[in-house]
Amino acid sequence: MRINIFQNLRRLTAASALAIAGHAAVAEPQHGIAMYGDPALPPDFVSLPYVNPDAPKGGKIVTAAVGSFDSMNPYIQKGSVHWQLRFLIGESLMGRTLDEPFSLYGVLASGIETGPNREWVEFTLNPAARFSDGSPVTVEDVIWSFETLGTEGHGRYRGFWGKVDSLTEVRPGVVRFDFNTEDRELALLAGLRPILKKAQWDGIDFAESGLDIVPITSSPYVIDDFEAGRFISLTRNPDYWGADIPFRKGTANLDEIRLEFFGDETAAFEAFKTGIVNSNREFNVAKWESQYNFPATESREVVKFVLPHQRPSGMTGFVMNTRRDQFSDWRVRDAMLHAFNFEFVNEAMTGSAQPRITSYWSNSPLGMSHDAASGRVLDFLEPFAADLTPGAIEGYALPVGDGSERNRAGTAKALDMMEAAGWTIQDGVMKNAAGAPFTFQILLKSGSTENTAIADMFAQSLERIGVTVDIQSVDNAQFKERTDAFDFDMTYYRRGVSLSPGNEQYAYYGIDAANTEGSRNLMGVQSEAVDAMIGKLLTSESQDDFVAAVKALDRVLTSGRYVIPIYQWNISRLAHVKELRFPEPLPIFGDWPGWQPDVWWWEE
Repeated sequence: MRINIFQNLRRLTAASALAIAGHAAVAEPQHGIAMYGDPALPPDFVSLPYVNPDAPKGGKIVTAAVGSFDSMNPYIQKGSVHWQLRFLIGESLMGRTLDEPFSLYGVLASGIETGPNREWVEFTLNPAARFSDGSPVTVEDVIWSFETLGTEGHGRYRGFWGKVDSLTEVRPGVVRFDFNTEDRELALLAGLRPILKKAQWDGIDFAESGLDIVPITSSPYVIDDFEAGRFISLTRNPDYWGADIPFRKGTANLDEIRLEFFGDETAAFEAFKTGIVNSNREFNVAKWESQYNFPATESREVVKFVLPHQRPSGMTGFVMNTRRDQFSDWRVRDAMLHAFNFEFVNEAMTGSAQPRITSYWSNSPLGMSHDAASGRVLDFLEPFAADLTPGAIEGYALPVGDGSERNRAGTAKALDMMEAAGWTIQDGVMKNAAGAPFTFQILLKSGSTENTAIADMFAQSLERIGVTVDIQSVDNAQFKERTDAFDFDMTYYRRGVSLSPGNEQYAYYGIDAANTEGSRNLMGVQSEAVDAMIGKLLTSESQDDFVAAVKALDRVLTSGRYVIPIYQWNISRLAHVKELRFPEPLPIFGDWPGWQPDVWWWEE
């Protein structure tokens, strides 16, 4: 299962030179599109390289989720929706392959054409495309979907819509986007928005819908049953219109996808052990090694796999809300990083088996180096040198403890940094010059036992520097409501990033998102350097500049000390009943949305 993304990147680098030269003329309609160069698969490809095009149909997969839900509409801001739902019921003009950093192939669209500088893009609809109720997918549905999602939908869709100058039907079955911003990624993003049935929403408030209405889409699966907070069942549509298009060949093989919901991680795992759930993804290596010896695994009715990938680590840990006075000073955030005894936590939670996340794009070719910036990375950062946090240019690495519970060196450094920020221990309590104590709350979801255990160990470390922490657990709905409103001091944070970062980075870290409720900029970072690096990665005309821009962005974010990172998952651990099968070779993204359950099948 060897995965070589470096070979893919070299191929894309070479292809980008040809692509830039080709921009002098308008391209003919194509079967696919890539961020740089041409997509790897030819126009006559039969199926994606990581699927089994001859996979049998049948069977079901049942997975466990901790928490609850109160909405069936994953496309709006309101409500709590299971994260997987938008990937299971949504379908778009183009589809994203997991075997290339950023290439798209036709789904609802049979062809794509762009302007010489990607200042516009046209999609030709596949005339066979149908919604699950049998009605045709029309250009009118496409235009309505983009307008509605861009104005009333979830915040993730609005940034793109603001960069669309016009959206029109230029010929029968052909929709054209003209953009008002120089941004090479926009032509690709236009292919990735979900297309909904306009007629379904006549007289209905789209933004307020919840459990009362299930969106009609054109995807291979439809929601056929659910019980609020208990389960969601999706069944394969036997009349799915696109079963034979190349992008879909060999996918959507299972007859049923069932999501079961539980109050905590212990109950979810017990459901897997007893057969209520038949596939489980494990993030804790210590649990994987010690608790997966139940009867079904010993009889090989349940099989275990450790699967590699070459995705970036992303960022997982505890994010500090810089909108709060406690965490507005980078020196305080640095003190928190020194006080957090990662080596001790890692030993207690995983037996020191999990490597630590070292930056947002660690475990990938896009990750920052930890020495002084040089070359194009330095060129990009130098104009902002006066405003950058120490370490962005000089070099920065996370503090490393000695593994002992007391972590004396880390504690001492935390005290030094707190004092530099104006906080000292007075009568055993960390206080400022006015005598106000330094306290804060860590907000967690109910049932997240692992995160609670880590937070407890962190709180014990903070007691040594006179800081009192309140750990509060709330249900899913409250957690979403509070994090959407940035009503927290510190909270658990997980942000996946890809090998093809783009416009979504503005939603994660952009200035405009910092004070937009519901955005994913939880830390509240407002940095001209961050926005500039995102702009550079979006407008780079060479792979080298793109990579340098991401590395520079990684430096600014990591040295900004916004998140206390914990361990990364650079492999996936999956256990499932033996009848569930997946194809080899794995895509470079490995176990990622679009792989399970999409390309799995059932075989007795």
